[in-house]
Amino acid sequence: MSPKIIWVRADLPGEYEERKSIVSSALEAGFGTVVVRDDDAALKRLGRFEALVARGDDILAGEERVGAFVTIAGPADLEKASGLRDKVKYLVIRARDWKVIPLENLIAEFQGSETKLLAAASDPQEARLFLETMEKGADGVVIEVEDPSALRSFSGLGLHGAGKVELTPITVTGIYPLAMGDRVCVDTCSLLSVGEGMLVGSQSSCLFLVGSEAADSEYVASRPFRVNAGAVHSYVLMANGRTKYLSELKGGEEVLAVDQEGGSRKVVVGRAKIERRPLLLVEAGESGKRYSTILQNAETIRLCTPDGPVSVSDLEVGQKVLVRLEEGGRHFGHSIKETITEI
Repeated sequence: MSPKIIWVRADLPGEYEERKSIVSSALEAGFGTVVVRDDDAALKRLGRFEALVARGDDILAGEERVGAFVTIAGPADLEKASGLRDKVKYLVIRARDWKVIPLENLIAEFQGSETKLLAAASDPQEARLFLETMEKGADGVVIEVEDPSALRSFSGLGLHGAGKVELTPITVTGIYPLAMGDRVCVDTCSLLSVGEGMLVGSQSSCLFLVGSEAADSEYVASRPFRVNAGAVHSYVLMANGRTKYLSELKGGEEVLAVDQEGGSRKVVVGRAKIERRPLLLVEAGESGKRYSTILQNAETIRLCTPDGPVSVSDLEVGQKVLVRLEEGGRHFGHSIKETITEI
């Protein structure tokens, strides 16, 4: 799973002030990559963002050609697009009249290639369609609007463009109090909902959905921006699809927030707090496989179940908890296909 790519075009026909307004509005809406004209270098000073340059049908990063635009008007254009497979990093297709069918063809053709396939979209509904076509969807969208204020309606794509996470309910087989250890609270720059949290675990092959502290407690005030995620050795799933150890998290990084339905979004880490606390080992398994995660032993820590978040104080053997299962292993956070046993 990889997050979706979202760009905004500010190189389209219009006056300089109109293009300037597009860039400003894109930054205000939270988009970090904008395509500008070759002669609009001054726009790069409006804020910190990745500025790509459109030069004809080419897309440049600095002086390096990293992508291309192809307008699809018929079969010949599809052949032209196909010919760019593995020759550019990004291919942006723009379709005039017929849109979904050529996109479906190209998604199938470019699967497994080195080229990221992006589709130009002029409204949020169209963008979401492109991101979901054939389940996998395009690798991203390039937003093309004339009205800068319209960019705010696309802002959800940046937050929720990380795709669907497949969650599996598995059975809790053991709950064991442990001694003191170092655990990590991840405080984000977003307000999380009840039942939304992060995927954390002792094995990369099974990450448990640990809920946020958005739920009310009779002991402490809710902290809807926080996930008390677990022990420092644990893996956490990042927004880019890689894993990190909880001990490595730093402010400014993006982790993946996931809800009970598998919906996901990128959230920014504000800080990670490491403190010594009593710990709790939760084991779960299916089909003879054993997985575990180590959490703080406190009422405010909740694992998500098919019926909602459950405090570890109330969790019982035999209950189902939601996890993300993955074959293979991880090497420096990257998913790899090899046999790895983590006990």
